[in-house]
Amino acid sequence: MAKKWVIPDIHGCVRTLKFLIEQQIKPEVGDELFFLGDYIDRGPDSKGVIDYIMGLQEAGHNLKLLMGNHEDYCIRAYEEDLKNKGFMGFRSKTKIQKEWEVYGGKEALESFEADSPRDIPPKYIDWMRKLQYYAVTDDFVIVHAGLNFKEDDPFSDTRSMLWIRDYQVDKSKIRGRRVIHGHVPVNLEFIDTCVRENGYKFIDLDNGVYFDNRSGYGNLVALELTEMRYVVQSLMDEITFKAR
Repeated sequence: MAKKWVIPDIHGCVRTLKFLIEQQIKPEVGDELFFLGDYIDRGPDSKGVIDYIMGLQEAGHNLKLLMGNHEDYCIRAYEEDLKNKGFMGFRSKTKIQKEWEVYGGKEALESFEADSPRDIPPKYIDWMRKLQYYAVTDDFVIVHAGLNFKEDDPFSDTRSMLWIRDYQVDKSKIRGRRVIHGHVPVNLEFIDTCVRENGYKFIDLDNGVYFDNRSGYGNLVALELTEMRYVVQSLMDEITFKAR
């Protein structure tokens, strides 16, 4: 039977991702890999993460690629930078670029060897723009951050899918499915509880891979949906970003 793996926020940690995929998951071409977004920022090699995933796509793997709020940040910083005409040859950073850099955009720009967002090669921006907001299986809604259940149709609010942090799951609006998401780092003990206890209406898989010195955090977790088991890959990258 084909496997269905869900992989949360990678944040530029390409070595950790490679170890997870090649040493633990070892996907066959028929398996499905759901990525929850936040491929970039904070870790040392955002470009390398996207290159690696592009390679999986080119090799014929079945990938479901979702957008995270960090890709949203990057796209908006890129678009605003293109509009930024500057004055007398000098261009100051846009407001969105300053915000993005605080949350890891600085490390992302360095990985692209880019002085400003407009210097990121367009193929990477185009790749980000094509990312999906959510995926649905028989039993789960898979999304980066969550859903706005205050709306009659929670799928109508795409911004919440990228950015929401606090919400109450109303399973009647998603046909009894559970929500799988990332976005908000939680410790391994809580992830284990969410996976093992069906009473939880959601499963948060983000273990804060870039937290290299916080007990219970600092791993990249992947959940296999057909057997409801997860694997844990410890951080293999060197982190210079300081979490805020």
